[in-house]
Amino acid sequence: MRVPAPRGTGPRPGSRFMIPIDRLRTTFPRATALVEPHFDVLRKAISFALIGVINVLVDATVFFLSYSYVRSHEVALRSLDALAQSCACTSRDTLVLVASNITSWVVAVSGSYAMNSFITFAAESGRRLRWSDYGAFVASQTLGAIANTTALIVAAQFMPVLPAKGCAILTAFMVNFSMTHFVVFSPRRKKAARTG
Repeated sequence: MRVPAPRGTGPRPGSRFMIPIDRLRTTFPRATALVEPHFDVLRKAISFALIGVINVLVDATVFFLSYSYVRSHEVALRSLDALAQSCACTSRDTLVLVASNITSWVVAVSGSYAMNSFITFAAESGRRLRWSDYGAFVASQTLGAIANTTALIVAAQFMPVLPAKGCAILTAFMVNFSMTHFVVFSPRRKKAARTG
């Protein structure tokens, strides 16, 4: 005979697609005990990755728009050509790529900071945008960009470029998430916000 659950403990409206944790605890007690303490970090990692997918699209769109714009405007090309000639270290075409890439990265990292502040790390940020957090976020993402490039160069020595790029993206994700979770929106800030 099945005993009905006490009133108010049933599934919440709209939660029929959620995995009932009590069922997991009953069916897989050891596995649940190992995984449950990490649910919050796992949820954040998934949210961070989904925002990352959006930012890849933003980055690529802004890059190609910027690249097209700079290549079609003679004033911008002359400025980059003068810079390339003065430093004698690169070509105008390379500077067009660099300028477009920096522009798209700044837009993408700014959008990523805002979305992560309001969604992934809402509890830690209090859903507020702060210049100090933005600066720390940009710095942490810069470290991810360096990790991405380093991983790509190293991995390309042992495998084709496409899987090497996959390794680089995964490396950058791990670095970016770790820096964002443990530095920018550290759990200490969450504790301080509760007590303050």
